[in-house]
Amino acid sequence: MARNADPERIARKREHIAVAAGRLFATHGYEATSVALVAAEAEISAASVFYYFSDKAALFRAVFEQDLPTVESLMAEWGDAADAVEGILAILDALVEDAAEPGAAGMVVELVRRVKHDPQLMEIVTRTGEVVRTGLASLIARGQSTGSIDPALEPERAAAWLQTIVDGAYLGAEEGRAPTAEVRRTALGYLRAPSGKDDSD
Repeated sequence: MARNADPERIARKREHIAVAAGRLFATHGYEATSVALVAAEAEISAASVFYYFSDKAALFRAVFEQDLPTVESLMAEWGDAADAVEGILAILDALVEDAAEPGAAGMVVELVRRVKHDPQLMEIVTRTGEVVRTGLASLIARGQSTGSIDPALEPERAAAWLQTIVDGAYLGAEEGRAPTAEVRRTALGYLRAPSGKDDSD
């Protein structure tokens, strides 16, 4: 008789394998990363990889499945921030923190390549992006109501633009140095409410 599965142990094992796979996908690319390489990186057998993941595509998706609960927690933490702008900046800080990790840019490139061929991956990425965009849009709207954010901005579009800034940070960041200061400066310049002065005077 099969032993009763321990959900927590399975979750930990899946995360361990996904983290190991993520390092390899980022540095070697999806096509060049075999299940055998992942098994060696995770210090388990190839059979064990297939026990937890149906195929390599599922393994790649698992790297990004971890993002959804992370951003949900992030939005819950900062969604009701007393200062909407500070809440937005805190979220952006967290989103770009991993941009300094080795292979971060490579992982973004591999994601762009894979997402066109994997509807399930597209669903995961889309859902994660929607959570972030909704949370940012809500903060933007609140900041507009208090006068700290430009009222001319459309919250949903502005939130999407902030996400684009984050994506760009992953491609342009220096390894070992998170681009938090640059992202903050760019975001503040974009969000800042007009001074109220008439430039024509």
